[in-house]
Amino acid sequence: MRDATLPDLTGRGVLVTGASGQVGRGIALRFAAAGAVVAAHGNDHGHDVESLVEHIRAQGGSAVAVLADLRDEAGCRHAVETAAAWLGSLDVLVNAAGVQPVQDLGSMTDGMWREVVDTNLTSVFRCTRFAAELMPRPGGSIVHIGSIEGTQPAPGHAHYCSSKAAVIMHARAAALEYGRFGIRVNSVSPGLIERPGLDRSWPEGVGRWRRAAPLRRLGRGEDVGDACVFLASPMASWITGHDLRVDGGVSAHPTW
Repeated sequence: MRDATLPDLTGRGVLVTGASGQVGRGIALRFAAAGAVVAAHGNDHGHDVESLVEHIRAQGGSAVAVLADLRDEAGCRHAVETAAAWLGSLDVLVNAAGVQPVQDLGSMTDGMWREVVDTNLTSVFRCTRFAAELMPRPGGSIVHIGSIEGTQPAPGHAHYCSSKAAVIMHARAAALEYGRFGIRVNSVSPGLIERPGLDRSWPEGVGRWRRAAPLRRLGRGEDVGDACVFLASPMASWITGHDLRVDGGVSAHPTW
């Protein structure tokens, strides 16, 4: 499965949360292709993440499924400690677990808000804290998955945009505090990522995106994965507290 175009992360232990989603799956695949040993996290059902692990193993990579509910503190601790025990060394954490419901702000309930914030933000805080306790010092790397919506809001996404803005700032704050231990913390902010059925369910939005993005296409989970692999590699050894946009250049498009 080794892809020679990627930095060599052979033997590095990597936990990817939210690996059952389109972005998390792409991240896990690219770390496996870089030679890393991957713990792929999914929710308590785990069907998607178990099929991902089987795929990585069938291609000659090394992976294991870790099931936990990250909305709960005990679930976050379980995911991190289980991954570390299986990997032998937890060198990299990628916080990719997240949800993106659509709800207008005027009718948003406390429960709707908490669901997004607990999943997208609080789990990042908890997993980062638990992982940093187990990482090699120096040498650990943590990557949060933010979003371009963390700096540019979208209708119906007030809870999502707010959570992702906080995720980006958490990465900067964590970089500041963990730097003295040699642990680097960065974030990657993707734009619109392809997923099955998106062209049919949102054709107008997909069309607008393709016209606005200089590279004229949607992203793939693997595009985000490549950015994460780079930030976790020795090639980024002097990069911390940085937010890397992976959006096909859409952020460069004028809004007026």
